[in-house]
Amino acid sequence: MKKILDKWLGRYFSNEEAVLLAVMLAFFMILTATVGEYLGPAFAALIIAFLLQGVVNAFVRVGASQRMSVVATFLLFLIGLVTILVGLVPIVGRQLTLLLREAPDILGRLQVFLAGLPERYEDYVTAEQFEMIGLRVSEEVANLAEQVLSFSFSSFPSLFAIALYLLLVPVLVFFMLHDRETLVTFVTNLLPKKRPVMTSIWSEMNIQFANYVRGKAIEILIVGLLSYAAFLFMGLNYAALLALLVGLSVLIPYIGATVVTFPVLVVGYMQWGSSSEFFWLFMVYGAIQIFDGNVLVPLLFSEVVNLHPIAIIVAVLLFGGVWGFWGVFFAIPLATLVKAVFNAWPDSSADDLENRVG
Repeated sequence: MKKILDKWLGRYFSNEEAVLLAVMLAFFMILTATVGEYLGPAFAALIIAFLLQGVVNAFVRVGASQRMSVVATFLLFLIGLVTILVGLVPIVGRQLTLLLREAPDILGRLQVFLAGLPERYEDYVTAEQFEMIGLRVSEEVANLAEQVLSFSFSSFPSLFAIALYLLLVPVLVFFMLHDRETLVTFVTNLLPKKRPVMTSIWSEMNIQFANYVRGKAIEILIVGLLSYAAFLFMGLNYAALLALLVGLSVLIPYIGATVVTFPVLVVGYMQWGSSSEFFWLFMVYGAIQIFDGNVLVPLLFSEVVNLHPIAIIVAVLLFGGVWGFWGVFFAIPLATLVKAVFNAWPDSSADDLENRVG
């Protein structure tokens, strides 16, 4: 066993850079698993800085100086942030409050609907099974409503966290844009001068990571606005709230769209019943999902994500369980990083074979 282990270590860790890279990856994993939630503002600022760097580059290309480009981009970011806080947040908040107030009525109507299903499908599912499903759904909805409505002193830490984000994120974004070259140089100087493996991984991840973040932001914006316009045109209740959920659902590939489908269809059925309006809602929502999966995703991520669906789902479950929201958001880039590390990792046996052939 010792021989096998020594041979394996000699094959993959005979290179000093490989050892350093392994230590860095282990340190990063321990850091994110232990104090990742406290670094939330820094991660949020990093994401936004990636998004805004393209705007800075666009200003530079039209002739503006670097400093003026950063200032103009940052002002646009602040205008967008204030617009969201003043325009979108109050509307979504009001609709969420109204939905929670009407939750008992919706739940009661849903129970009536479930109670009538055994007569229609008695050949497939028994009445006892339908009753168990109804009780389970009632318990989950009641628990959710209780958690959201119980606004007590325990809610203040979350309010403090939101205030902290609103204060720190813009400051961090500005300095990440303004001092980008200085920060990159500082990190580079900490690494060894000869680092072909790290350079190979970085060159691949730098492009893919930035493109993924920008592409995901564009996808959220397009899907959210398209859903809001469709729901508003059809007169669906809680249009802004549901459109926000649909837009954010694209953060979790395959799983997010499936989960969000339930509240959209439940609200539509409670509002219209088995009518043509509900049928059209089903068709329009399905068309939005088809457009997202078959047009937007290939268009925005054709050169970014080259992972099997199983790998994506496993990455979402793994990194989401370890790192929460940020793990879900970064699941695909982190999976791509694992793939890039695997492809670029030095293999001494392959080098020996190449030297023999040469």
